[in-house]
Amino acid sequence: MDTGSQALAARVSLEGQAAVVTGGSRGIGLAIARALVGGGGRVVITGRDSRQLEAATGELKAHSSSGGEAHAVRADVRRPREAAGAIEAAAARFGGLDLLVNNAGVGAFTHVADMSIDEWNEVIETNLSGVFYCSHAAIPHLRRRGGGWIINISSLAGKNPFAGGAAYCASKAALNAFSESLMQEVRYDNIRVSYIMPGSVSTGFGGRGESGEQDWKIAPGDIADIVVDLVTFPSRSLPSRIELRPSRPKK
Repeated sequence: MDTGSQALAARVSLEGQAAVVTGGSRGIGLAIARALVGGGGRVVITGRDSRQLEAATGELKAHSSSGGEAHAVRADVRRPREAAGAIEAAAARFGGLDLLVNNAGVGAFTHVADMSIDEWNEVIETNLSGVFYCSHAAIPHLRRRGGGWIINISSLAGKNPFAGGAAYCASKAALNAFSESLMQEVRYDNIRVSYIMPGSVSTGFGGRGESGEQDWKIAPGDIADIVVDLVTFPSRSLPSRIELRPSRPKK
C-alpha cells in the first residue's frame, strides 16, 4: 500500500458518531448537522426557536443516510443549565458523545457609543460564555468516550477588527484564545480542539443580507465540509486553526 492509500485508510468514519451542534436550526449550524447526518452521524441540534428546530429536524431526517439520526433540544447556550442540559440529553440519548460543534452565535453591529448593555451582553454571553458552558459539560463525556472533538466556529473578525463590530470582534478574538488554551489542556485526553475562522458567509447573519444573495460569499456547506474533514482526519494530527476566505471577494 502506498503512502496516499495509508493516509486514506487512516481516516475516521462519521458513521455512528454522536454529536451536538449548537445553533443548528439554520445557516452554518444546519449545514454542519446536515453533513453529519448525511454521513451516518447521530446529531442533536440546539436553538432558541421551537418552530425553527422542528423544521430543521424534519429536513435533517429527510437527508440522513443509513444510521444517521437528528434530534432537537431547545436551549439557550447563554444559560448554563440549558447548555449543560442539551449536552446531557444528547449523551443520554446516544450513550455518549464524540463531537461538540459550538456554532451558536449572534452579532450586534453598532458603534460602542450607540450600543446598549443588553446588546453587548447578548453577544459576549452567546459567542463566548455559551462555548464555555457547552465545552465544560461536554469534556467529561468526551473523556469517558476515550476522546473526540470540540470544534468552535469563530470568524476572521476575531483577528481583523472593524468599526461597528467591537462586541462581535471581541467575542471572536476571545473565542480564538479560549480555543487555543483548551486545545492544550485536553489534547492528552485524545480530545482534539479546533476553531474555524470564516470570512463573509452567505447566511444573512446579523441582518447583513439575505442567504444566497451574493454568490462571492462562502457557502455554509463549505464550512460543513471542513467540519467533516476535521472529524474524519487521521488521529495522529491536529489541524487546530483554519482560516477560510472567499476566493474572489467583491472589490
